[in-house]
Amino acid sequence: MNVIFKLATLFMLVISLTACSGMSTRDKNTAAGAGIGGVAGAVLTGGSALGTVGGAAVGGVIGNQVGSGKK
Repeated sequence: MNVIFKLATLFMLVISLTACSGMSTRDKNTAAGAGIGGVAGAVLTGGSALGTVGGAAVGGVIGNQVGSGKK
């Protein structure tokens, strides 16, 4: 059951990212980082809600900062 939940969550993330056509590159990076971080946090903590939210927050910050030094 837990594997089905994780796969459904990943599927919903992929579907939701298709609606990002009007977003800036930085916004897309933030969303992708949050999604990847959330999945990684869930996997590393065995599905803990706190680990998932923490991973999403850290991933979102990292995704937001990727490429911010370029001009």
